[in-house]
Amino acid sequence: MNAPRPDILQTILKRKAEELDERRRHTPLAELRARLDEASPVRPFVGALEASIAAGRAGVIAEIKRASPSQGLIRKHFDPPSIAHGYAVGGASCLSVLTDRDFFQGDDAYLQAARAACGLPVLRKDFVIDPYQVYEARTLGADCVLLIVAALADGMLADCLALSRELGMDALIEVHDAAELARALALPDGLLGINNRNLRTFETRLENTLDLLERIPAARRVVTESGIHSRADVARMRAAGVHAFLVGEAFMRADEPGTQLAALFD
Repeated sequence: MNAPRPDILQTILKRKAEELDERRRHTPLAELRARLDEASPVRPFVGALEASIAAGRAGVIAEIKRASPSQGLIRKHFDPPSIAHGYAVGGASCLSVLTDRDFFQGDDAYLQAARAACGLPVLRKDFVIDPYQVYEARTLGADCVLLIVAALADGMLADCLALSRELGMDALIEVHDAAELARALALPDGLLGINNRNLRTFETRLENTLDLLERIPAARRVVTESGIHSRADVARMRAAGVHAFLVGEAFMRADEPGTQLAALFD
């Protein structure tokens, strides 16, 4: 009998809880909140996506990540400011920067360096399990936070969304299946991300977005995440009415990520 596959998301969340305790000891919440006044002004994340789409282009959230649990090291030569600048020139609407250290080899400093290198709004891509991390994201300069429905109970999800709004940030609410989608749609607002990658197994299928679309009101903006590798993939999504994309690996494996972005979405 084959051994059960590990639940990667639960492994990440267990470590994230430990990391959160470490960060709180190092920087108490009161000190973190005191830093909010020093944060740079929020850039409109959803506004940037909508502006691109209104102009007839795809809204592209271009991701900066060095590694992943399923692929290992993705990009050996890793220079976040250079990548961010290339993305801006290549037509990205927004950036997504991985800050998780243990599983994605990310760092808070990568977000700060990438944001300083261009004028694009930035999503902090991490595993939020507590409002502390929402405050933390804003002090780092993030313009948007990722809220993964599978990682949060309903009350905590609503609290983190409300706090992001209070701090002036947007939120990308990420789902993977119909049950998670129903929970997300119970919230009053928020950018809706459909991850084509199962965070428990890291298996990817583009049909995940297409299968869930009929359950989503037309007024909610949908971002398809993961698994976009070709112009045919982009055309397939846009034909179905999906015009916002979060793409990382296809760019990170290219010699020039910004050039690859332009080629994929031209």
